[in-house]
Order: sequence, then C-alpha cells, then structure tokens
Amino acid sequence: MKVLLTGAAGQLGQALIASRPEGVELMPLRRSDLDLADANACHELVRQHQPDWVLNAGAYTAVDRAEGEPELAMAVNAGAPQAFAEALAETGGRLLQVSTDFVFNGQQGSPYRPEQAPEPLGVYGASKAGGERAVLAALGPGRARILRTSWVYGPVGANFCLTMLRLHALKAAAGEPLGVVADQVGCPTATFGLAAACWRAIGIGADPGAAAVLHWSDAGAASWYDFAEAIGELGVAAGLLGQAARVRPIPTSAYPTPAARPPYSLLDCIASREMLGLEPTHWRVALAHVLGQLADLRAIPGTRA
Repeated sequence: MKVLLTGAAGQLGQALIASRPEGVELMPLRRSDLDLADANACHELVRQHQPDWVLNAGAYTAVDRAEGEPELAMAVNAGAPQAFAEALAETGGRLLQVSTDFVFNGQQGSPYRPEQAPEPLGVYGASKAGGERAVLAALGPGRARILRTSWVYGPVGANFCLTMLRLHALKAAAGEPLGVVADQVGCPTATFGLAAACWRAIGIGADPGAAAVLHWSDAGAASWYDFAEAIGELGVAAGLLGQAARVRPIPTSAYPTPAARPPYSLLDCIASREMLGLEPTHWRVALAHVLGQLADLRAIPGTRA
C-alpha cells in the first residue's frame, strides 16, 4: 500500500513515520517538498504518484496568525485537501484528513460527537472545517475519512508541553509563578497514540460500517492549567526539571489572543475508539510516557540534563 504523507517534519508526521506499519510504502513530504498553499502542485503530485492513500497531516496551525492571514490559512487547510481529494477521485485513491476540535465553538458544555455540524469561532477552525467539507464532497464517505483531534503534543516540534517545560524551569529559577488559562477545557493528545489511530483508520480501509468522521484524543479531560500543573509535576518525576514553578490559574480574559478559543472542546471518542479497536490512554499516563521519551533524549533547553 502506497501512502503519501504530508507534514512529515511535524510532530505528528514524525510519529507517523516512526510507527509506519509493515507493508506500507511511505512517501513522506515536508514543506520543502510540497507547498500546501499550491493547489495545482498538490493535485499534480497525486496524479503523478497515484497513492492508495493520502494522509494529510500537514496544516497551517498558527491559530492567532491565521486571523491576519485568512487567505493563506484557507489555501493550506481547505484548498490543499480539496486538491488532494479531487485528484484522488480521478486516480481511485483514498484520503485521511487530520482535523481539529477547533471546528466547534465550545458552547455546548458536553463532548462533541463526530456527527455534529462544525461551527468554528475563528479563521483557523473555519479553514479546517472547509477542508473537511471539501474532501467529503469530492470523495464521499466511502473514500474520505476525517479524524478530528485536540491539544496535540509530543517529544518533538513546537507544542504546549515543550513550552511549559521551558517556562517551568525559567519561572522556578526566578521564583515567579506561571500563569495558565484555567477556563478552557479539552483533552491533551500525545502524538504516539494519535499516530496509531491514524494508521488504524487507514487499515480498516473501505469497511462499509466505518464512519466517515472519527474523533480521537487521549482519555479524560483537563484545562490548560491542569495540563501545565501535570507537566511540572511529572517533569520533576522524570528528571527533566529540578523544580516545577507554582502554576497560577488565570481566566481567558487575562490572556487575550487575536483568535477566540472554544471554551469547551472535549471530543466524544467512544464510537471511534470502538470502531478503531483501540483502547484509550488517560492523558496523564500518555504525558508521563512522552516525558520519559524526553528524559531519554535530554533535549529540553532550559531544563536540567
């Protein structure tokens, strides 16, 4: 099976490469290999290589910057998936589109089910929702699969976990508290589990009983404050930090950003986990695993080696 992977240099892309199943001929594409803002290039690449699957893990993920760059965000997050899907409609391939909890507005206060209609708050969420619509329209539910996830982090790349480790070290050394938003709730998702879910979603192929839209996150729920507190606690236990900073909960209003965040973006993953045949891992257990990987790498700037 030939799989064309976008976003190969990103945190999820690297996890997907590391966990590639046997029998998969993987074509990993980095930004230098393919400009996702170039729809023609995306279309022609699929026509040239005719993969069985495109696993679109590449995206424009700068949530705040997207508010000032809507055309670029839409080109990458909606235009590229549309181009891939339209080309695959010609060549006979399938597409797995990685999407986000930001397609929801976070107002309902209970976990979002896969079949619920997106209602994004900002440009980033709207662009990802546009990508979902485009691939389903071009390929239909039999050949398009959407996998939404939330709060992704891992041992590489740029993410909240790595940022918090650095800030814990800096703030603890300075004797200062670390203020983190406590009124936004979702679930952290480690890349190793998300990669497994992606490969399983591809592995079930065109199963007629498989849903077109799936949700995947680690188990449990957390605020960003909870996540930051756990990063400090478990970071000390892993030997990455000599001391954790005191984490101070703050409201969203105290940390204004250009893009509005959904206040509650927990995803209902029950049906998707059953369909994929994967057991959930609680987010704290997954976090401890990632921090253990980082301890082996000894690669966090500003923390104790």
